[in-house]
Amino acid sequence: MTRRSVSRILLVIVAIFGLFVLSGVLLAQGNSETAFERVKAVQERHTDTLMGIKGVVGTAVGLDEANGHVVIVLVEKEGLAGIPNNLGGVPVRPVVTGKIYALPKGGNGGAAKPPPEPPIDRTARFDRPVPIGVSTGHPAITAGTIGCRVTDGINVYALSNNHVYANENDASIGDNVLQPGTYDGGVNPDDKIGTLADFQRIVFYDYAYPPTPIPTNTMDAAIALSSTGLLGRTTPSDGYGTPKSTTAPALLSINASVKKYGRTTGLTKGKIWAANATVDVGYGPGKTARFVGQIIITPGTFSAGGDSGSLVVMDAGKGRNPSDDRKPVGLLFAGSSTHTIACPINPVLTRFGVSVDGE
Repeated sequence: MTRRSVSRILLVIVAIFGLFVLSGVLLAQGNSETAFERVKAVQERHTDTLMGIKGVVGTAVGLDEANGHVVIVLVEKEGLAGIPNNLGGVPVRPVVTGKIYALPKGGNGGAAKPPPEPPIDRTARFDRPVPIGVSTGHPAITAGTIGCRVTDGINVYALSNNHVYANENDASIGDNVLQPGTYDGGVNPDDKIGTLADFQRIVFYDYAYPPTPIPTNTMDAAIALSSTGLLGRTTPSDGYGTPKSTTAPALLSINASVKKYGRTTGLTKGKIWAANATVDVGYGPGKTARFVGQIIITPGTFSAGGDSGSLVVMDAGKGRNPSDDRKPVGLLFAGSSTHTIACPINPVLTRFGVSVDGE
């Protein structure tokens, strides 16, 4: 064999090796379409074990600094022992979120403080039909946010959370819902904008004495029967306007830009930081609920107590596809001082047999 032949063979070997290395890098960096699903499978396989570690409040699929998919472990504080560096070859990244709480007014669990003197008072009583994104609630709760108007093709409904409209399962179908919420001066029945029509029950458990297995939930959601004379479909003038009727998938939208308009913090913008999250959410003494398949949004200023029920929509800012702007992606319901939790919107709409009554 000549020296030239040997050189050619070596070059071929080096090229093949380089392709394998490149393929591995692309997979690790999330450039492969299968990367998300591969990491998601690893996350789901180990979630019960990870969440059995005291101080772990959730897991999710996110991205590292090189845009590679990783398993994220949400923890109450730094230095938590027992969290592995990798699982099945997938990097594991612990992130301090603190405890996560549902976000009615008065139950923000340390979430970001609202800005002073909002340009429009979203806690006020609005002329009917009321806009979306403002104060609302069951008479027995403090206050949350009207997410949007939805329709089954015949009737229209206000969409918000179970803990905003159904008082954490304790309300009855037909109960009034108000605008504004009672915390903001709403009076029953004078400020009625509809009646509770349906809600997805939340299965709670006692965090101090967890059952085996721990029950899971997919959404914190409820709808109230209303009318076009009582409920509009657009935010106030300082909001994002009217949401689109066509939704955007949340599962593979990590790093997507989003926005929301809510009772407390108004119009805020952020990014989907992680998807397929399993999180434990506190609702009150002895009441915790585990949610699966959720999305996590940053930064911490994205929401605060009272923003529960806000509709999260895509933000097609500069350099992004304008047709995606205002497509609904999630229903905000919980968070901490650093992260916001939202239910993917499509399962919510399917559960109630409705669509967003938007553009």
